[in-house]
Amino acid sequence: MTYSIFHSGRSRRNGTFHNFESGIEEQIEALRDELAELTRLVGKSSRHQGDKMRSQASAGYEELLSRSEDLLRELQHGYERGATEMRKTVRKHPLATIGAAAAFGLAIAYLARR
Repeated sequence: MTYSIFHSGRSRRNGTFHNFESGIEEQIEALRDELAELTRLVGKSSRHQGDKMRSQASAGYEELLSRSEDLLRELQHGYERGATEMRKTVRKHPLATIGAAAAFGLAIAYLARR
């Protein structure tokens, strides 16, 4: 016969406390089983949510990577067009280009002096 905090001298004389103790122990065991099942279900749900989030993040990353590559190509083409147009303008108007560069240099020198 095992002793616990519910076990007293009176329980030895009559079985009511023993029956009460047995009932509580059965309830505790049932609660442990239910808690273990709940823990298993929560773990399963967490894994499912984690997999779902990982899949969404992967898809978002692939889309972001694709967009950034497209944007980079677009910027490179824009830079090439701008550089080509600037060369054409400099070749067509060399004196105006020199004048604009001189004016820009004077403005920078004036601002730097202050």
